[in-house]
Order: sequence, then C-alpha cells, then structure tokens
Amino acid sequence: MAPVSNTVVGIDDDQRFALMKFRRSVRDVLKPEHNDHFLLRWLRARQWNPDAAEKMLRDSMKWREKWGVDTTLASWQAPAVLEQHFPSGTTGFDKEGSPILVIPFVGLDVWGLLHAVTRTDIIRMVLLHLENYLSLASKQAQTHGANALKVTVLFDLEGFNMRQYAWKPAAELVFSLLQIYEANYPEILKICFIVNAPKVFSLAFNVIKKFMDEYTLSKIRIYGSDAKKWQAQVLTVIDKDQLPQHYGGSMVDENGDPKCSSIVKPGGKVSKKFYARNVLNESKKEYTKVTVKTGEKHCVDLLCADGDSVLKWEFGVDSHDIKFSIKRRDQDGNESIVHDPKKVSEGPMEVGVLSCSGPATYTIIFDNKGSFLRNKKVYYDIIMTMPERDLNMSDDPEDLVPSGASMVTATP
Repeated sequence: MAPVSNTVVGIDDDQRFALMKFRRSVRDVLKPEHNDHFLLRWLRARQWNPDAAEKMLRDSMKWREKWGVDTTLASWQAPAVLEQHFPSGTTGFDKEGSPILVIPFVGLDVWGLLHAVTRTDIIRMVLLHLENYLSLASKQAQTHGANALKVTVLFDLEGFNMRQYAWKPAAELVFSLLQIYEANYPEILKICFIVNAPKVFSLAFNVIKKFMDEYTLSKIRIYGSDAKKWQAQVLTVIDKDQLPQHYGGSMVDENGDPKCSSIVKPGGKVSKKFYARNVLNESKKEYTKVTVKTGEKHCVDLLCADGDSVLKWEFGVDSHDIKFSIKRRDQDGNESIVHDPKKVSEGPMEVGVLSCSGPATYTIIFDNKGSFLRNKKVYYDIIMTMPERDLNMSDDPEDLVPSGASMVTATP
C-alpha cells in the first residue's frame, strides 16, 4: 500500500519549525510509518513544545515496550469472559473515512469483570482495540487522506449507574485507562458523542475530566436522552447507512437487530461462574448509622486541604425520606451550596461523587427539618480522597494473581 501523504496543511511557520526540530530530535526512534501526521499528534499534545513532545514520545515508546504493544499484544489471547462481555464494535466509517466506534457503556460490568480477570487483562483488551482501530484508520487514510487517521466515537450511556464506579477498584481502573490514553494515544480522537447521559453523569464527568487534556475535552459532546437533539448532530458526521437504526441510522445486522448486536457487542452482566478472584466485597463494609430527629439536621464535615480532591458518598434511609445537600466553606468563611438539596427516599443506596478544591470544608447535610412526626435512620459511608495519592493508578502490567486469592475453574 502507498503511504499516507506526508503533506501537512493548516500550520503556521512557527509550528512548522517546531515540527522540523521535533522530527530531528527523535529520528533515532522513528519507524517508517511515523510520518509528520504522527509527529503532529505529540506536538499538539504538548502545545507545540518540541522538547516536551520529545519526552512524551520517548516515554511512550518505553511504555509500549513494557506492554509489548508492538510485539506480543497482537498474539495475546483475551480470556473468554472478556471476549463475551467487553461492549464495543465498529459499524463502518464516518463521512471522512474514519472508523466509527460504538460503545454501549451500560453493558460494561466492571464489578463482574474485576472478579473474573485481572486489571491488566482489561487494560490489554482496551489497548488491543485501540491499536486495531488505529490500524484500520491508517488503512483508510490510504484512500481518504489524513482526515481518516482519527476515530469517531459514539458512547451510549443509557442505563448508566454511578454505583459501580464508586467502588475503589473500578475507579482505579477508569483513572488508569485515562492516564494511559492521554500519555500514549494523543490526538487520535476526531469527535466523541456521549448520548443518553443521565444528570448524575455530570458529577462523574467533573471528576474524570481533571485527568483529560483540554484538547481531548474539546472533542467531546454530551447529550441527554432527547434523541432528536443528538441524532441530528451525529448524522452531520456519520451517514445513515454506517449507523445502527437504534442511533438514528439505517443499519440492522444479519439478525435484523436495530442495535446491530452481532457487530457491536452489547457486553452484559458477568456470570458468577467466571469469578476467579476474591476482590474485597464492599457491600459488607460497616456504615456509620445515625438517627436524625424530627426538625433537626445531621452534618458531616470533611476537610479538603489543598489541590484537587474527590468527595464520595454512599448512603441510605431506613424508611420514608430525608433531604440531602452539600455546602462548601472556604478559609475566609464564604459559604456556597455545591450540591442542591435533594429528597432521597428509602430504597436503593444513593451513590455519588463531587469534584472538590481546597483549602475548604465540605459539609454533608442530612436534613429532617421538614418532618414533624418521624425520626429518620440514615446509614452512610463518606470519604474525601485525592485520586493521585489514594488510588493505585500504576500503568505497569501485573500479570500475577494477588497472594491468597483463590482460583476456580470457570468454563464459558
């Protein structure tokens, strides 16, 4: 196949000089396929600073060697549970020839997968998909030009539940993948449509976007459940015959499925027969239990010392309902409401996260002032954490099962 044209347009003289300097400084590690389009990805990710881009690229080369991305990854055999339960697929190409990646996110059972395989297995699965999509994009660029070198993503959040991601191992996995992506796959995203996003997703996104580059964030479009709004935008980028009917296109799979489930794997809940690891079951943890008397409040103060932190909560009400809110008080005594009052009734646990900054005190308020007849029993687990400090976000492969974990034979 003929190589993609190395002609770069749309950059000024200073940027072209930075490209020339960057190419000269990393020529010892470049491969034949590493043309100027490839180099521009790293330069843009480092605001056109050739020295910073060089460090980023060299660090990534070492990372690729560590994970065997260019050697052993292609021959790695994913565990059967991942093959069956990893939700994603490509339905075709956008109007410029770029691969379209569709992810039905509700089908990702993080709890089940992390009981069945190692975090390293899941990361390898993501890397394998990324490399395959980039290889496909490179082939597309042979005939469609450089605009096909990036990936268009449709991320379906219908049915999203925060609960799984308030679990520490799941949060660690998400943050690790974000760090790996930003450090090693800069500028591969053309546009990402996040659709069917519930209101609670905005809380989670405010946390995870701290780990994402501004240029990446500028490519993300978030929409709620009004299909008329987001389908019209999606169809400006993707032709109908390249998109499943379920998302406003005209495609059905060989079974007539409007979601094209034989092409876009839907994932789904992992059967316990696959469970092979004793991951801590946090559902058995001890909650703080309080009785909030009629006409009173119960407040929990947590200090956010400095930097960027995350407030995580999980609580329930034994019966009836209680009002829940969060206030922030800075070091000068200025107060503001950072989580509007919300009435929470008995039933499923209320789970959430909030991005915090300090120095400040965050006060969680359980308010029973509106009740004149009933005391309310509340049980909760609330923590203030700093992801970089308190979570294990190592990007090293860890192919060993933790000591003490029992292994069971799981047949597909």
